[in-house]
Amino acid sequence: MAFDYDLFVIGGGSGGVRAARVAAQGGAKVGLAEEDKYGGTCVQRGCVPKKLMVFASEFPGAIEDAQEYGWTVHAGGFDWPGFRGKLEAELQRLEGVYRNILGNAGVETYDARAVLADAHTVELSTGEKITAKHILVATGGWPVKPDMPGCEHAITSNEIFHLDDLPKSILIVGGGYIACEFAGILNGLGVEVTQYYRGAQILRGFDEEARGLISEEMIQNGVDLHLGTNIIEMAEIEGGFRVKSTNGDEREFEQVMFATGRAPNTDGLGLEEAGVKLGRKGEIMVDEYSQTSVPSIYAIGDVTDRVNLTPVAIREGMAFVETVFNGNPTPVDHALIPTAIFTQPEMGTVGLNEEQAREQEEIEVYATSFRPMQTAFVGRPDRVLMKLIVSKANRKVLGCHIVAPGAGEMIQLAGIAVKMGATKEDFDRTVAVHPTMSEEIVTMREPARTA
Repeated sequence: MAFDYDLFVIGGGSGGVRAARVAAQGGAKVGLAEEDKYGGTCVQRGCVPKKLMVFASEFPGAIEDAQEYGWTVHAGGFDWPGFRGKLEAELQRLEGVYRNILGNAGVETYDARAVLADAHTVELSTGEKITAKHILVATGGWPVKPDMPGCEHAITSNEIFHLDDLPKSILIVGGGYIACEFAGILNGLGVEVTQYYRGAQILRGFDEEARGLISEEMIQNGVDLHLGTNIIEMAEIEGGFRVKSTNGDEREFEQVMFATGRAPNTDGLGLEEAGVKLGRKGEIMVDEYSQTSVPSIYAIGDVTDRVNLTPVAIREGMAFVETVFNGNPTPVDHALIPTAIFTQPEMGTVGLNEEQAREQEEIEVYATSFRPMQTAFVGRPDRVLMKLIVSKANRKVLGCHIVAPGAGEMIQLAGIAVKMGATKEDFDRTVAVHPTMSEEIVTMREPARTA
């Protein structure tokens, strides 16, 4: 049977674009459909605009520190419309980059929604039907709101970048990394931030000691954080919303944002009709090679709900091309992935947290928390954390956790050592770079505790 394409990709995010480009550069005839802007969540509604907002939100503290270091500084208020205009221009530029990448590689693109018609056919919203030997679904994820009265009025991380004006006050509901990142961002931009999280501590799943420090620092920085608290209902009032919560409070906020999770973007794609099996959260079920229950259909990225990170989607896209088009079956290694959470303070983590490691084997924990030189000099009480989890049996570093400014930059490099199987003695043999915060990672000699 002759097909229109060797590969057709549904979704123009980071994973889909990478797979399409690399397959086309290898000689495959490739088509790709994207119904929204190219670049996906990361470029258009996530990593990139969020990180730029993080940068913007950190300047008030930097200005205060500059004065303490002897500079005469005169700063006005934050110009949100001006910043937003530059942000939108940058995202538009990046979308053009993604389009050019595809075009230069010879990928034929369709600005349309694509759904599966059968194992080898997609139907576009234009009515056109296209056949392909292989189909790759890379449609990502989407924010979800709880089913409760008034939730339709709230925003999510999708809308936060496009507000006409910054609110004077906001309630952020959630305790994951998106909720905590935006709590820090908006607090830094001068918004009065309240955060509700139903759990006992924010950042569930991360190292207990690290997330405890982040929680303390967030509160110290001005975020009104309420743990063990959830929203019951919200109603529109003049100038904002009235919110009832499980702690008995009834408060008013100019804006409410839900950051209560994301779901795989699989609704209405014709997946189950084509025979593709979905999980209980709507995620596409795949094997270690990203192949679905239909042999000609593959899926990568957040739509599979494996490890929902942009670099992982890109790595899965590369492995897919290597497996399907280069004849070299390549599973994706999802172990020991370094991750940064751009809270304030920032967190970098790789490997097992203390709680996970303790359940697995006997460990030693090396940890130190201290006031960094830069902010201690100006009298700020900020603290940082450096932590290594070490196996007693083979001395390998099972996990590294850093809470500090620039933690994301540090963990990328520490992640190489952990991935290579470095031991605590390998860390000890490394000469410290002085004076830095990160030197503590290689100078901790005695365990803080064993388990």
